Amino acid sequence: MTALEHPARRADGPGRPPARVPFPVVDEVSRHCLQEQEPETVHIEVHLPGVPDPARLRTAFHEALRRHPRILMREAHRPWYRRRYEWELTAEADTEVVSFPPAGRDALKRARERALAEAPPLTASPPIRLEVLPAEEPPKGAAGAGADGGSVLLLTINHTALDGPACLRVLATAAEIYGGEDNSPAAPPVRPAESAGSAAAPPPDAAAGWTPPARVSKGTPEPSPGNGMLVAELPVPHRPKGSAFTVNDQLMVATALMIAHWNREHGARPRPLRITMPVDDRPRDATMPIGNGTRLVEVPFGAAELAGRDWTPDAIRGLLCRTSERTRALKAMARPQLGHGAALLTAPVLPVTFRAALTRGLRRAAAPWTSTTLLSNIGRIPYALDFGDAGRAHAVWFSAPARLPRGLTVTTASTAGRLHLALRWSKTLLSHGDGAHLRDLFEHYLHATEHTEADGNGGPE
Repeated sequence: MTALEHPARRADGPGRPPARVPFPVVDEVSRHCLQEQEPETVHIEVHLPGVPDPARLRTAFHEALRRHPRILMREAHRPWYRRRYEWELTAEADTEVVSFPPAGRDALKRARERALAEAPPLTASPPIRLEVLPAEEPPKGAAGAGADGGSVLLLTINHTALDGPACLRVLATAAEIYGGEDNSPAAPPVRPAESAGSAAAPPPDAAAGWTPPARVSKGTPEPSPGNGMLVAELPVPHRPKGSAFTVNDQLMVATALMIAHWNREHGARPRPLRITMPVDDRPRDATMPIGNGTRLVEVPFGAAELAGRDWTPDAIRGLLCRTSERTRALKAMARPQLGHGAALLTAPVLPVTFRAALTRGLRRAAAPWTSTTLLSNIGRIPYALDFGDAGRAHAVWFSAPARLPRGLTVTTASTAGRLHLALRWSKTLLSHGDGAHLRDLFEHYLHATEHTEADGNGGPE
């Protein structure tokens, strides 16, 4: 659908009400389960070596919104007995979404805290905000151009309406308008074909689907509610040429081993793990549908698979190959975004008020069966994000909500040959010190997936 064909465009004109679009399944379930203490936000952080011109950037971003009109939406007002939530599509933004907070000590830190604690309202179009800030001290592992100085574009998204890849597409359009350079997406990497005669991955646990998976063990929680976050820059893990597994599989294994190690340190008995993995099949060009477009699958790991302490290269390789077979099969499955149960829950049979209460009750009842954590690997950023005189992005971080019962999410992306990791957690489960330890564990096990010639890869004590 082009911008000119979009319902928001057809609704333009004096006296014509804005067009309305029913909430998709993902949006409705998220809307039912909103919590003020831990808002559902996605944070995107783009680091540039230079500083963009404020007026030009604001103009470019607003033009990008107009070119992707599905982002210009707000929740429509309806009576309590309505059977659907609806998005009201607007021709222009209701509020100024681009701001330039004053420079000062810890300005970026405070902006990150706002991104985790204050969701853009659904009642104003669009439900995002963009803050432009001076860059500060680089995170652990940061290297290369732009580690000192420059600027940061920090996008905060209300996840009830939109996801990170969709907003990154809008930002790429803004970069193209601002800098005048082509920001067409690069071709995605090709996954190696499955070798002939390879065996299917054995089920990790016979009752894995019915057994409540492991939870992330409680560390030293903080007294205040909300989310905490830590970002790091790491090398993209080496992968032997011709390997059947991908970098995503390496990240999945590193996440599983990190949590198994953490739980073992905290005295938890071994249990199966399930890691939620978003799968995004949308095109990355200007035709990309804007909204919540990923579907969620769960990658299982058996308790026995992760119980070892002496992780030799052969053991790691075996775990990687089994994980690769599982992720390949899960990606190939045809399945609704949140499964068949969510599609049934959001059928417009009852008023949304009743469906909301039912959904929240079922979510609480199903909490023990919720996956252990979420790994969202954006992969290689497909756009140049070239802002002309402000330069090309040299680092891009994302973070996903981390409400309990998961309480921890891992989000990764790669730019300029570096891996950008964000760990985000519920403060009622973990503290910043816990996050730093988890980061170190993740880095260790990610390195262990590279199959160095070392004799062993035992975990740090």
